[in-house]
Formats: sequence, structure tokens, C-alpha cells
Amino acid sequence: MTQLSMAQVGITFGAEQLLSDVTFTVDAGERWGVIGRNGSGKTSLFRLIMGTMQPSTGAVSRASGLRLALLEQLRDFGDARTVWDAVAAPFQPLIALERSLGEQADRIGALGDRVTAADLDAYAHDLERFEHHGGYTYSSRVDAVLHGLGFDPETARLQRVETLSGGERGRVALAQQLVTPADVLLLDEPTNHLDLETSSWLEAYLRDTGETVLVISHDRAFLDGVVDHVLHLEDGRAFAYTGNYRAFVRQRDERRLTQQRAYTQQQRVIAGEEDYIRRNIAGQNSRQAKGRRTRLERMPRLSPPPSEEDVMAFRLSAGERGGDQVVVADRAVVSQGGRTLIEDFSATVRRGDVVGLVGANGAGKSSLLRAALGELPLQSGTIRLGGSITAAYYRQELSQVPPGESLLNVIAALRPLWGRGALLSHLARFGFSGDTVQRSTDTLSGGERARLALAMLMLAHANLILLDEPTNHLDVESIEALEDAISAYDGTIVLVSHDRALLRSLATRVWSLEDRRISDFDGGFADWEQWAKERNRTAARAKAEATRPTPEERGEAAAREQRRVEARSSRAARRALEAAEADVIRFDARVASLTALLEDPALYDSPTGIERARELSAELDSAKRDLDAAVGRWEEIANDG
Repeated sequence: MTQLSMAQVGITFGAEQLLSDVTFTVDAGERWGVIGRNGSGKTSLFRLIMGTMQPSTGAVSRASGLRLALLEQLRDFGDARTVWDAVAAPFQPLIALERSLGEQADRIGALGDRVTAADLDAYAHDLERFEHHGGYTYSSRVDAVLHGLGFDPETARLQRVETLSGGERGRVALAQQLVTPADVLLLDEPTNHLDLETSSWLEAYLRDTGETVLVISHDRAFLDGVVDHVLHLEDGRAFAYTGNYRAFVRQRDERRLTQQRAYTQQQRVIAGEEDYIRRNIAGQNSRQAKGRRTRLERMPRLSPPPSEEDVMAFRLSAGERGGDQVVVADRAVVSQGGRTLIEDFSATVRRGDVVGLVGANGAGKSSLLRAALGELPLQSGTIRLGGSITAAYYRQELSQVPPGESLLNVIAALRPLWGRGALLSHLARFGFSGDTVQRSTDTLSGGERARLALAMLMLAHANLILLDEPTNHLDVESIEALEDAISAYDGTIVLVSHDRALLRSLATRVWSLEDRRISDFDGGFADWEQWAKERNRTAARAKAEATRPTPEERGEAAAREQRRVEARSSRAARRALEAAEADVIRFDARVASLTALLEDPALYDSPTGIERARELSAELDSAKRDLDAAVGRWEEIANDG
């Protein structure tokens, strides 16, 4: 079943054509990855789908009654006080109905024999609505998603929203979107604030969900594990591919090769025709030359594949070799705000290492980088840089970009002897040209700030570079340029990242931070992943063995479970008996009401009284049958109890 489609859609802002001739169809249950360079129109495409923006040309179609859920970038949680309340916000009508049902049940119990049929009908109707809309499952769904995204569900019921960090707010907003009842999920960079564990959980969650998914992401490993279609926005067009990310790369390269060959062939034909026209336009073959010129003017021109010139031209180089021991930690203890983050850490980083530093959000990875540079005092122990080591630091929050300065002045401050031409040339390597170089850093998007930070990093010529989540805000092409630059770099790298594709490609060692301890794995990230899986399986088996109950404990557990089953059965029986009794009261009231109408002499004074009496008699017979059936159900349940 088709849920979404676009036909020859175009988006124009003033004189600028952002997208043209976008055509694709999304069927129920499909998972689409939407990729493209920053500014290519991915977010605008989502706005078209949501209906908050209209296309300049073409048509956007949605199935009737289609429910869409989009992650709001503003992350406003309204009146929600706790994390749990914020995530459960989509269920507020259901929560209000649950509260109303409790109040109605209390009122019906208090009324006893005086309860009316209208009271019981209203309660039954609301109870049916509550069950139909997931009233018995929404709470467990909220808990499961919170747990998957790294929150303790019980703590979340108490934790105030205003205490959340920026990254935590991002995860809460994502959790809220995932629990929202919807047919189509629209996710915009959902892994930006996730660590490795929560990224893997989200990957599995989306892969197993029955909902349709459209996800904008730069995370290649995540896309490879989730999507079965890719929509690539490139050069103002949209190209649809079937398969995961690796299949997309292969098909894209094949398409570009075919496009280049067709373009080259057409250019060869055009050049031959133009040469003939020049040589014969004024000679005896003038008529043929004019005919060829007319045909050439009418020929549809093919476009070449997109140029790679716009890709960030990022290079890293070390100013001097430096010593073989780059960073040496000896029993270091890192703490912040009175909380110990890392304890008893000893390690040596050697020249040329690419160390992948991984761990849960908030575990202390960024604090370790700051401690290595002396920005954060150690509680005890030492971390020192080796001889002739100069370090550069790419900060996750991009605070190294000075506020309120033009891009040109930012680079000029780092290279005061450069002329204007050299400054403009350097900025152009990172996609900044024309009037853009005079923009204030305060007006830059996240992707633009990240590229400017990399432009600054390139000028450091450090032989030790600390990178804290450098792929956040970058598009796939820029990440690939970053990967190439690190691969060719002749210095040492410490890399904090949740980008598994980047870590698999680059890391030669892995520092895994867990429970305040760092384990040093001497090998690539893919090998570490395999080792970590085996370690976790072994730990799970050992835990299961250690917690295996004795025969006495199993007997006690079985007895407790039997008591729970009996209690649940008792509660269920009591609810069933109450429901049956309510039916008896309701049908009995109906029989009494119809009998009173039939016994009223005024009924027969009317010209239509006889006909009306027949109708009421038929209704009375039906009500008596319903009453007899209800009494039978009540007696059966009462006797079973």
C-alpha cells in the first residue's frame, strides 16, 4: 500500500531552485534513508511530507488518515515536569481518560443500587475506547523506549526536565517521537546524541518496527543496518535506490559512470557537429550545415555527474615529528563536580596511534580529553604529553569557534601574515565563498560551524589531535573527506565517536570506558566489537549460572508465582463479575423502563399508539432475552468463583 508519493516536485526560494523533478513512492513498512550534502534540501523534503510547506511545482500525495511523527528541533516539552511525563506527552488524552475511568469506577461503587444505566453505558464506552487506543500498553511502551535510549524508567518518573543536558534533551525528544502512535516516522539525525549502545538499540528498534521510516542521517553504519531504500539528494535532483547504504554506494557509482559515458559521447557528437557547421555554413553545403545547426539547437543536453570540487578539501599535517611517547597516563583519576568519572587509568599512546575512545554518554570521555590537555585538574595521578608534542582539540560543542566574528576574521587571526587571496582560498576549501566569508559566526548552522572548526584545525599543524564527536553536523561527503584526512595524517589521533563506520576504518586501538574503568584493546574497532560481544555473552552466562536458584528457592518461587496467578485470577474474576453484574443492572433497568412505557395508558390514546406499542413490545422481548443472558453469565461466573 502506497503511503506517500511525490510527482515532479520542485522547491524554489526566490530565484534559487533548491530541488526539481523529485519523484518517488513510499510503501507501507519501507525504511528510507535520506542523504545528501548539507543544504541540499533534506529538511525541506520533510516539511513537504508534513504539509507545513507547499511545493513550487508538482504534487505531494499522502494516504487518507496517514499519521506522521516528526522529531521537533525546538525540543519544547510544554508543561511536562518529569522526563517520563515528557516522553508520555503523546498519550495525554489516554492518561486523562484513564484518570476519568478511575473516577467513574469510584462513583459507580459509591452509588451501588442507585447506579443508572446511563452511568454504566458511559463507563463501558470509555473503557472500550481506553483499550482500543492502547491504554493497557502505553506505559510499558514508554518504559521500554526510555530504557533503550539510556534512561532508567523509574528514575525518569522523578527526574525534572529542567535538569537535562542538551544531549539528554535530544534523547528525550527522540523517545517521545518513537512512542508516538504513527504510521510514518520522520527522523532527522537521530544518532547525533547517542552513544554506541543506544545507537545499536535504535538500529534494532527501527529495523524491527512495523512502521514506515524516513531517516535523515550521516551515520553510514546506522543506515547500512536500518534502511532498505535510499533517496539521494544531489545536484538539485533526487535519485531513489533500492537496498541498504552499501548497495546505494555501488549503484550510485554505476549510475555516475553510465552518466559520464553518455555525457562524454554526447559532447563528442556535439563537437563533431559544431566543427562541420563552422566549415560549411558559408560554402556550398550551407543548407546541410544550417539543418544540422537547427537539430543541434533542439538536442536535449545531458548533464555530467556532480563535480567533487564542492566536497570539503580537508588535509591534516604535523608540523614536527614529536617523540614516540605521545601521551602517558599513570594511575590517573578524573573527577568533575564531586563525581569520580575515571579511576586508576594508566596507558601510553604511541606516535601514529589512532585511539578510538568509546563509552556511554556522560561517562567522562570529554573530561579525559580536557584532563590530558591540563584544562581539568586530576584528582590524583598524572597525564602528561611527550616531548615536542603540540596538541589541537576539536570540541564537541564547537566552542573553539569565536562568537561574533566574521569567517574571514577568524582565519585571519590564525594567519595574520596571509593576504586576502590566501584567506579566501583556505575558506573556499571548506565551502565558504563570496559574501559568505563576511557572515558572523553567530549566524552559522551546525554544519557550517563544524566546517569552520575543521578549517581552523587544519591550520594548527599539531602532531596530536583530539577529536570529540567530529562527525556531528557533517554530511556524508564531509565525513568521508574527514576520514581520508585522518587516514593520511602522519601524527597521532585520539578519537571520541559513536560513528562505527569511522571507527572501523581508522582506529588502531580502542579505549573502552565502562564503570569508571578504561580497558585498553590493542586492535581495530571491528575486532573490539567482536571481543565485546563475546565478553558480554560470557558475562551473561556467568551471571545466569551465579543466579541459578537452588531446588528450595525454585520451590519457593513456584509457590509465589502460584499465589500471584491466583491473585491475578481472583482480580480478573472480580472484574468479570462486576462487569456481568453491571450488564444485569443495565438490562434490568431497560426492561423496567420499557414495561413502564407499555403500562402507561396515555400511550394508547395516540393515533399511532398501537403501532408504537408493537415496537416497544418487540424491544421489551429483546431486552428480556439480553437480561436472561446477562443473568446466566453472572451466575456462571459467580459459581466458578
